[in-house]
Amino acid sequence: MALMRKEDVAAQAAAIAVGQTHTILGPEAAFDGRLTFQGAVRIDGKFSGEIITEDVLVVGESAEVTAIVNVGSLILNGLIRGNVRAKKAVELHAPARLYGDIETPQLVIHSGVIFEGHCKMENLGKERPEILKGGDAKPQSTPPAKT
Repeated sequence: MALMRKEDVAAQAAAIAVGQTHTILGPEAAFDGRLTFQGAVRIDGKFSGEIITEDVLVVGESAEVTAIVNVGSLILNGLIRGNVRAKKAVELHAPARLYGDIETPQLVIHSGVIFEGHCKMENLGKERPEILKGGDAKPQSTPPAKT
């Protein structure tokens, strides 16, 4: 799988901003359920559930998404509460807020973004190494202080 260069992700974001998306939820809309699609889709409203695509999801500044997200690429400007798995790339633009874990081979985080979670960029789809599992790692003993 080829990784997208930073310039490619930026070009893709610019192309999507120009109008290559279908707005699925406007700012006043809310939807609960499972969303699957092809092509680039933009969400500006409220969504709760699951999102699945091999293509691009754009989450606008006014969007509030609470979902499990499995996409080709994600461009986030709004809010996501939930875990994100992207096969190609994740790009977080201010004032984006993401509360959940990310699995992706490429991650771009711009200044002003809030990200609370873990990020995995290697061995995608596999469990984390034992040493990194939450709370299982034992701290190393520190040498006694010299007096």
